[in-house]
Amino acid sequence: MKIGNIYEFYIEKTSFPSIGIADLEGHDVFIKNTFPGQTVMARLTKKKRDHLEAKLIEVKENIKDAIEAPCPHFNVCGGCNSQFIPSHLQLELKKQQVLDLFNRAGIEGYEFLGIEKNPEEFEYRNKMEFTFGNAEKGGKLNLGMHMKGKNFGILNVDQCKIVDGDFRMILSEVVNYFRGKDIPYYRVKTRRGYLRNLVIRKGKNTGDILVNIVTTSQIDFNFDEMVQMLLSLNLSGNIKGILHSINDSFSDVVKIEKLNLLYGNDYIMETISGLKFKIFPGAFFQTNSKGAEKLYNIVKDFMGDASSKTVFDLYCGTGTIGQIVASNAKEVIGVELVEDAVKSANENVKLNGIDNCKFIADDVAKIVGDLDYKPDVIIIDPPRPGVHPKALKEIVKFGADVIIYVSCNPKTLVEDLKSFIYGGYSVDKVKLMDMFPHTGHVESVVLMSRVEK
Repeated sequence: MKIGNIYEFYIEKTSFPSIGIADLEGHDVFIKNTFPGQTVMARLTKKKRDHLEAKLIEVKENIKDAIEAPCPHFNVCGGCNSQFIPSHLQLELKKQQVLDLFNRAGIEGYEFLGIEKNPEEFEYRNKMEFTFGNAEKGGKLNLGMHMKGKNFGILNVDQCKIVDGDFRMILSEVVNYFRGKDIPYYRVKTRRGYLRNLVIRKGKNTGDILVNIVTTSQIDFNFDEMVQMLLSLNLSGNIKGILHSINDSFSDVVKIEKLNLLYGNDYIMETISGLKFKIFPGAFFQTNSKGAEKLYNIVKDFMGDASSKTVFDLYCGTGTIGQIVASNAKEVIGVELVEDAVKSANENVKLNGIDNCKFIADDVAKIVGDLDYKPDVIIIDPPRPGVHPKALKEIVKFGADVIIYVSCNPKTLVEDLKSFIYGGYSVDKVKLMDMFPHTGHVESVVLMSRVEK
């Protein structure tokens, strides 16, 4: 057993997120993007205190129930990782991974309510951030997703199956347009270049489309021709706005430092559970509209009748959850760091005629202890790193009767739950929602109640 050597492994079990576990001379070996039942070749890369890690090279024998992946980009694109697994087995794997995390964390005594299937198996995303680049040095300009196993390789994903035809058409037209121009894409290593990202949002229930081209400020380019090209496309939805964002940051993330409106509006409208939501470019909004409706209904069911109660909606984004549960509450107070999101939330409250919601732009970790409200119910929907430790302490201090935790990362979820249990809460119910089929991601909703005063 030597680091750097290639070995054959049989994947025996799985761990979140989509990490297969094999045995080598009595040691657990973690191999990302492998699944129970596969025989693979992998190179040992790391030796940790309690396990080894290896990098997948080749799948020699697939699972016995494998199907043909419908997307031609599969296995090259770094996005989806399980299209070859039937959907019902994907659900079972995700359920098992989350339950294993709960078991290892020693969280028990709760009612597990299973995992909800997503309403759409494909074409479910309402937002995609595509990157300009190429697949190999000197290759033609591509626009799409990072390639599996290549830090800087970009694959043109003009046939991506998790977005609908409007996304694919806009991507194809934009990349073909810029292939005809002598304009360099941005290179992270050298920090030189112009084209960075194409961000598309589409209201799945409204058909509204927002197109945002993201570049550096290194070239002065006239987008009039591109705007007219986009507006001439025969799309099923309607382009409501075309934007140009400047991003001169060094990191490889979509960041809006300056926003120029090229056409129409700087927002789109979407409807969730009969309510209207105005979505601005920098605001967080669930990237799966149909799935979000099911997810938020789980939250509403867990909350029940709170017509005499004050509800805190922390990390509220555009206030989607808060407004959906408002009909069951006396009042809802939402807190969110991103000002664009709070702007959307407060406008959406007016659009929906809701008079018992208030949204505040601030850092949850800093403000929760200063709020002049006594919550009966707290809903938490934090980013992937989970609840900030300072915020978690303040949330526990409120002593709310009920806490509902919505999580996109079960690893940080179970760590936070241990802190809540230590703070006097019990975990009562857990339900999962498969918001992102064919990927390793899963949403969890946890109902907690106060057991110690």
